[in-house]
Amino acid sequence: MRGSRYGWGVGCLLAIAGLASAQVQASPRPVWKFSTDAVFDASAVPAYAGRHDDVYARIDADLDTHVAHLQRWVRQRSISALDDGIGAMARLLADDLRTIGFQQVELVETPGHPGVLAHYDAGAPRTLVVYMMYDVQPVEPNWRIDDPFAGELVEHELGTVLMARGATNQKGPQRAFLNAVDAMLRTRGTLPVNLYVVAEGEEELGSPNFGAVLAPWQERLRRADGAFFPMNIQGADGSVALNLGVKGLVYFELEAQGGDHGGPLRSEVHGSLKSLVDSPALRLVQAIASLTTPDGNTITVPGYYDAVRAPTPAEQRLVNTLARDADDAGQQRLYGVARWVDGVTGRDAIVRNLYDPTLNLNGIWSGYIGEGIKTVLPHVATAKVDSRLPPGLEPDDAYRMIRAHLDAGGFGDVELRPLAGYPAAATGVDTPLVQAAIGVFNKYAATPRVAPWLAGSAPFHQFTRTLELPFVFGGLGHGSGAHAPDEYMLIHPAQGVRAAGLADIEKSYVDLLHAFADVPAP
Repeated sequence: MRGSRYGWGVGCLLAIAGLASAQVQASPRPVWKFSTDAVFDASAVPAYAGRHDDVYARIDADLDTHVAHLQRWVRQRSISALDDGIGAMARLLADDLRTIGFQQVELVETPGHPGVLAHYDAGAPRTLVVYMMYDVQPVEPNWRIDDPFAGELVEHELGTVLMARGATNQKGPQRAFLNAVDAMLRTRGTLPVNLYVVAEGEEELGSPNFGAVLAPWQERLRRADGAFFPMNIQGADGSVALNLGVKGLVYFELEAQGGDHGGPLRSEVHGSLKSLVDSPALRLVQAIASLTTPDGNTITVPGYYDAVRAPTPAEQRLVNTLARDADDAGQQRLYGVARWVDGVTGRDAIVRNLYDPTLNLNGIWSGYIGEGIKTVLPHVATAKVDSRLPPGLEPDDAYRMIRAHLDAGGFGDVELRPLAGYPAAATGVDTPLVQAAIGVFNKYAATPRVAPWLAGSAPFHQFTRTLELPFVFGGLGHGSGAHAPDEYMLIHPAQGVRAAGLADIEKSYVDLLHAFADVPAP
């Protein structure tokens, strides 16, 4: 018998035994017991009653200029993946903040793309940190307009839209927020709250250096009262989905290569040699398969489910509300799938989406994938994998458990290369900033559906954990096509369209700053 861990010898038998043992010890998928059937009624939060007619009038009068500011921003390329226009966009943002009236503005160098820090001191009791990202995704070739960076206004079935890369993700809503700040300063000469702006140019890369952007002012920022990310979160029908956090993430590569343990050392070999030569590609497939049950739907890594914390009573009320209006069939049509895993529906599906960690194969490649026939045995195989982490499951622990599971299964030769990792972030629905935001939505007849967090991921832990601040991301406004062709933001809604146009978006940001200022200081 050969000693190769790829061969059907003692090593392989031990690997199978170790894998079987690891799978036996794997934690079962949790079943969360709810202690309440109560719901959260967002409509019961009093609508913000303040009026700021002088500022609203200024917004209406300057709306064409405000639209031009959005166009100017999207016309400046800032593709982080290609380092295309990044420096110029960072300087444009910094210059705009100075022009608007921020007293202190700094460019922050990082090991990657630069960040921007800015401060407006209104001498107010309350302070809000505003997060911005100035980078965008690359563009695809199949847009309906010739140049996705031309900043065109396009007639759409919903009305007049700004169609451009970055229109809704996130340059449009961010510049709309600054338009509102500008209108307030031009009208009244001050703001109801102090503002910090913290901006990065690597969000589309996973924010690897955002901590370095915050570092120079971290202690100052920690003394703020909350943090806010302007976003368009309205559907075209005017509905609002307000998420109070995000799942965490680990993103990594798994790679199997030939070596002394078996398999080609330097390059692919003829496929006929498989009778004598181990296959790294098959090795990788088996390693990946060991991470889940055969259907791919339950993670078999021991301990992976154990750290996830149970839904709190407040979160249970939010989930109960979401379940009351759940439309599984509609969501399945939207995503082009016939059913959810295990046929779950309603509250069970919502809980699984929010509270279960995931393990997902993003892509796998090796050897020949062209047309026709070419029989080769590749010397290397690679896969990209991501795992979404609910609150309680930490990135370092996730990586440790996955590595231990692979080792226990006899896959110690399979390399695990971490590419990204950050924990979940969540803010309670009863915090003053969240209540202020819901009150503003209610003023505009856009009562939100509130979820404990989004099933997706973003590095918002920098606010909730590093800075220990409540964090809200969202706002009036509708857009679509983020990371896709024909990205747009609605500017002037057509008759009957309930989503807000640019003027109401900006007025709602004025209201939010005042509503937050009205919260009693701690």
